[in-house]
Formats: sequence, C-alpha cells, structure tokens
Amino acid sequence: MQLGFVSAILPDCSLEEVLKIARDEGFACVELMCWPVGKAERRYAGVTHIDVTRLEDGEVQRIRELLERYRVTISGLGYYPNPLDPDAEHRRRVVEHLKQVITAAAKLGVAVVNTFIGRDWRLSVEDNWPRVREVWPGIITHAEQHGVRIGIENCPMLFTLDEWPAGKNLAMCPAVWRRLFQEFPSPHLGLNLDPSHLVWLMIDPVPCIHEFGTRLVHIHAKDARLDRDKLQEVGVLGLGWHTPKLPGLGDVHWGAFFAALNDVRYNGPVCIEVEDRAYEGSLTDRLRALRQSRRFLEQFVS
Repeated sequence: MQLGFVSAILPDCSLEEVLKIARDEGFACVELMCWPVGKAERRYAGVTHIDVTRLEDGEVQRIRELLERYRVTISGLGYYPNPLDPDAEHRRRVVEHLKQVITAAAKLGVAVVNTFIGRDWRLSVEDNWPRVREVWPGIITHAEQHGVRIGIENCPMLFTLDEWPAGKNLAMCPAVWRRLFQEFPSPHLGLNLDPSHLVWLMIDPVPCIHEFGTRLVHIHAKDARLDRDKLQEVGVLGLGWHTPKLPGLGDVHWGAFFAALNDVRYNGPVCIEVEDRAYEGSLTDRLRALRQSRRFLEQFVS
C-alpha cells in the first residue's frame, strides 16, 4: 500500500506546494482535487489543484516534471459533486466536468478518478434508480474508453438540513454497492472506501472489504467519533452525533480494517482525508494533522 493524503485540506497551496509538502512529510502519493475553478459549493469542495479544462500538452508535461522532481505519484484525481441532482442543468454540468476529469486522468497516466454516484435526496433508493440508469452508463463508457477506473466514495452526504432526509450520495452501503455492480459489471467501476462513514452508519467495514475487495480502487483514511450522549437524545435519524476525526482519534478499529485489506491483497493507495475541525485553524495545524495521521498509520502501512 502507498500512504498519501487528499489535497482538499490545502486549498491555498499551489500544485507544486502540495507536492513539496507530500515529499517533505514522507508521503508517497496525493489525491489531487479537480473541481471547476470558482466558488465552493460546500466545505472541502471547490479545490482545484489541476484545472482539467485547461490541460494542454504543455501543462501535462509541467505536471509530470513536478511529479518527477518531488518523487510523488498521483493516487487519483478527485471530484465529488452530485451527478444525480434533481436539476437537469446542474446534472449536465456535473457529468460534463466529470468526463473531463476522466480524460485528464488518462492524459496524466492516472489510473483512478474518485467521485460520488449522487442522489436526489428527496427520493427513495428505488426511485433514484431510473436516473442512475440514465446518467451513469455514459460516464462508465467514457472511463472504459480512457482506461480509467472510477472510485465511488461511500459517504452518505447527510450532514446538514439541505441534505435531509436521505443525503446526496446513493452508494453508501453494501446493499446499494451490490446492486450497482450487478447493474454495471464493468471493472472500471469500483469503490473508494472510507471506513469513517461506515462506522456512523453502524456498518462493520471488515465484511465489506471481504465481499468487495476486488472492487477497491482507492482508500480514504479518516476516522469518526460517535457522540453516544447526543445519539441517545436524537437517535440515528438525527444530525450532529458523529464528528470527522483524524485516524486513531475516533471509533474505527484500524487494526481490523487493515487486516481485512491485507486479507484481500489490497495494494493500492491509502490517502488521509483531513476533515477534523480541531486541526483547521492554520496551515501549521493542517500540516500537523497530516504528520500525526501519517505516524499513526505507518504501523499498518510501511
């Protein structure tokens, strides 16, 4: 496995600065954010370390030279919108940009693009399925044509009232993944697995890894701390009882998680995703978060 981090935590740094930090902090790879240039839609969105709309041959060469200089690889390109948004024009823009990210990955020799399946949060899983069939075949075909694998992250995207009641990402649990892979058996569709989301859904990550090990294309290393007192007050359908934390500071059983990854012979990237507000006060704090997380995870990834 290769230990890296997600570049969304460094929005004010240039691509070269991100790669230099990766080298200086002892990371092998980075997942680089590729949002459209402009205003962020939400926290950790809107970060652009590679502008895929302006990726001409000269820029491709510049990026390759930077990677060689800093001896860091790209674990994947990241873009996490809602491709199943109820607004048709929004869906069109999202899908168009996602395809541009896939094309950019092929130009750069990057094997993985990480994203969300999306969801109309007002509808049931079943009622979302016609739109999945409408939107996703073209994206998967585009990935196949460019030799790129899509890593679907499993975050439910249910944190705020505008995402209530069902969240904005359908592919959050084994039942949906199983159906998704039956519907789209292409090996170019896989999982970017984050154990923190499973923990607050009360799902054990270990059986998930054992069943879907051949579909794992990327791993996010993030923890979640469950507030049992708040859970007692609002129940599992309430908000605010789970908090993103650095690896080792929450309720993920990391030893069992990595044992399962070894069981299925996963040998891809494991990228730290910093969303811990206790470490967001300054660049110094964010670098400390990466350093602390690396030291914790190195006992499992060497």
